[in-house]
Parts: sequence; structure tokens; C-alpha cells
Amino acid sequence: MSSATLRYPAAPLRAPLRSKPAPRGASRMVVKEPRKLTVPKTNFSALKRLVWPVLMVLLVVGAFQLPDQLLPFVDRPISKISVRGELGPANQQVIQQLVAPYAGASFFASDMTRLRRELEQMPWIAQAEVRRVWPDQVLVQLEEQLPVARWGAAALLNNSGEAFTPQDLEPYQNLPLLQGPQRAQAQVMQQYQMLSQMLRPLGFSITRLELRERGSWFVSTAQGVELLLGRDHLVEKVQRFVAIYNKALKDRLASIERVDLRYPNGLAVAWRVPAVPAAAPAAVVN
Repeated sequence: MSSATLRYPAAPLRAPLRSKPAPRGASRMVVKEPRKLTVPKTNFSALKRLVWPVLMVLLVVGAFQLPDQLLPFVDRPISKISVRGELGPANQQVIQQLVAPYAGASFFASDMTRLRRELEQMPWIAQAEVRRVWPDQVLVQLEEQLPVARWGAAALLNNSGEAFTPQDLEPYQNLPLLQGPQRAQAQVMQQYQMLSQMLRPLGFSITRLELRERGSWFVSTAQGVELLLGRDHLVEKVQRFVAIYNKALKDRLASIERVDLRYPNGLAVAWRVPAVPAAAPAAVVN
């Protein structure tokens, strides 16, 4: 038996695929940009540096000129001036005479600061406030000096010892009378406040306090008792009087005329002389 072997012709070998050799040199493709992107942009920085200062100048000039342009359209003459404050009739008349020239004047152009100064220059005005009320009114708020005592025959003192002169002194005659050198106004007021506080618990009220030429103090009270205090150590002397009065003098108040406290360790009392009753008329015998 014979065998046969079939042989097929071998397929021809294919040459391996060869990649395309890369081109030498610059091998990447460059995409061309659109023309509009390659055009250089216009530089406005120089223009901005020029425009901004011009705008600022225009704004500043407009800020100054605009009110002048608008003022004739919004400004009106003052039609009413209201004065508030507790003023006496005489003082009210003086104030009305002072503010009268401002009625009918320009609402914006009128000098309210000047008016306030003129009001505060009056000795009996402690403080003045002047303000505009749109569209054509002015409000004046006044605070009068608060008188605490009379100073001599022609002036008053406030609680700080400052002298002022109202138009009329007659309504203040019930205030205590303080007297002394002109330069000692504040000192006399301070002593008055201190002595009043110390004597008030005893029921005493001061009607007159005088600082005399040699520096001694004299007190007169509404209860008819006079106190001679001397020149110094006023607090200690009044404290001594208070202690002795409560122990030995309180029940004899009506008989005390004067108390001399100028002694270093005591006091002297001057008593009232009792009135001698008038003699009965003699009988006439006919």
C-alpha cells in the first residue's frame, strides 16, 4: 500500500507594512489664525488718561456752579420767624426788634450764624439756636440765664457766678442780695451756695451775703438773725454755730439778733432788747 502526500504550494510571504517615514525638519502642521485675530488691538490707555482728568474737572465745576444756577428757582424770602423760650415781655420786645430785619430776606443767603451771635451777645441770653425750616421759615430757640441772686443794685448772678443785666430788675427783687468786689462774683456765689446748704436744715434762708473790703463775710437771714463770720475758716465756724444752735439757741430764736462767730473757739450772741411798753396816760382831774 502506498501513501500519497499532497502538498500545496506555500503562499508567498507578504512584505511587512512599512510606515511612512516622518518628514524631516518641521513636521507639525500650523493652523493659520483668522485674520481678525491677528490684527493688533487699539490701545486706549492714553485716551483714558486724558479723559478722566477732563471729566473730574467738569464734575467739580458743575458742583460749584449748579447750586448757583438752581438757587433762584428754590430760594424764597423768609415769611415767618418763630421765637421760642420763656421770655419776659420786655425781653420778647427786644428779640422781636432784633430778628425783624431778617423777615423777607433770602432764605438761603441770610446769615443765620450772625443772628445767633447777635442773640448770644445779649447778657440775659445763655444760649441761642437758629435754624432754617424749609421752605421759608426760621426757628429761634432761646435759653435765658437762670438768675440765682441779685448782684448789687444793677445786675443778677447765675449759678456759675456770672453777672448779667436783664431789661427789668423789678421781677427779681425777691432774690437774695449778694455784694462784694466786682472781681469776686464767682467766689461770692460759691460761698452763698455752700452757706445755704449748711443753714437750710436749721430752717434758715439767706437774704443777704456780703464780702466786705477787708475780706470778712456778713450773712443776713430771713429769720432776722445776722451772722458775722470773719475772714477764714467759714465751714468750721458755721458747723460750730449749727451744733450750739441745736443745743442751746433753738428755743430762743425770736430773741437772737446777731451771732458773732469770729472767735476761735466759741461765739457771742447779741439779744434783742425787749420793747418797753408805753406808759399809760395820766388821768386828768378837773
